[in-house]
Amino acid sequence: MYDLPPDFHFGLLGWKGNPGETWPNVKNPAQIPPYPGGLNLQHSIEYWLTLDLLSSEIPDINRPCTAIRVNNSSLADIVFVPFFSSLSYNRHSKLHGKDKISVNRMLQSKLVQYLTGRYEWKQMGGKDHIIVAHHPNSMLDARKKLGSAMFVLADFGRYPAEIANLEKDIIAPYKHVVRTIRGDASAPFSKRPILAYFQGAVYRKDGGVIRQELYYLLKDEKGVHFAFGSVQGNGIHKAGQGMASSKFCLNIAGDTPSSNRLFDAIVNHCVPVIISDEIELPFEDFLDYSEFCLFVRATDAVKKGYLLNLLRGIKEDKWTEMWERLKEVAQHFEFQYPSQPGDAVDMIWQAVSRKISSGRIKLHRENRYRRSQLFKVVCNSCVA
Repeated sequence: MYDLPPDFHFGLLGWKGNPGETWPNVKNPAQIPPYPGGLNLQHSIEYWLTLDLLSSEIPDINRPCTAIRVNNSSLADIVFVPFFSSLSYNRHSKLHGKDKISVNRMLQSKLVQYLTGRYEWKQMGGKDHIIVAHHPNSMLDARKKLGSAMFVLADFGRYPAEIANLEKDIIAPYKHVVRTIRGDASAPFSKRPILAYFQGAVYRKDGGVIRQELYYLLKDEKGVHFAFGSVQGNGIHKAGQGMASSKFCLNIAGDTPSSNRLFDAIVNHCVPVIISDEIELPFEDFLDYSEFCLFVRATDAVKKGYLLNLLRGIKEDKWTEMWERLKEVAQHFEFQYPSQPGDAVDMIWQAVSRKISSGRIKLHRENRYRRSQLFKVVCNSCVA
């Protein structure tokens, strides 16, 4: 992990260390700058990964050993870039006063200059670097210039395939913003009076137009809660209560294919109904989402009666199977410090490890005949 100046990471949270200090003291959680709350939290992935790598240097912190920071880049499997890109976008995209460039754009420009000038980057053209850009609008100016790196993203909705794709990049979960329900406190089928739940922004652009169609189709149906909602007026708490009282939670495409609503539903053990044809899901090479989610094509969902007939046709025993599986997998979507085995941080590092392995296989296959060609050139020159 690069020792980037604090301006790129904890300095964005207001942290000011002593002269020469790059990182806060992560041994004492009280000295770690907190991440802003509300919807800012949903894209805080780089914060948790950076903390985890820093904690790997402290022997008495109990954490998984999936990822460990080394001080010699030649020993590293991958180089982590600790830029809080989502926070930079959320908090520093606007111009202030007579500024001609935002802090967010300035940091991206400096990052490109820093990375492309490094020996570590030049060795493989950045292919062995990992950059977190979880907010769909983060890294807008730099993503093309740094596109050879492995990105950690929420989805591919705003990326061209040549910049971001499943072959080289990682899909990470959002950090849920509602409170986690303990397994022993989770309401069963008979104590969840709401059949289907959705609360959030209804009018969206692009693929999210389907939300508006479903709103007018479902808003007056018995057993359905389909309403406008926001974080204002204790909205997050109310959404958590609603999900915990519902059998199914609708996860409908919005401006992008994914949203934190899916992960809010999972930690409330409300069976997600995914209506988003272009969605990519975290850890799908490890998890079979069909065990705890329902998938409905958008073209089917907007057919009158289709969705409700499907949900009403799912019997209590089948729903309970999915509910039990939700309680088992919920731990994989928890971000915390220190990280714990099988939590979201650990799962991301495991996904990175699998991606590194598949990348090595590809590289080694490409090298099969390359060395032979070099020998051929040498031999020809000898003959000449």
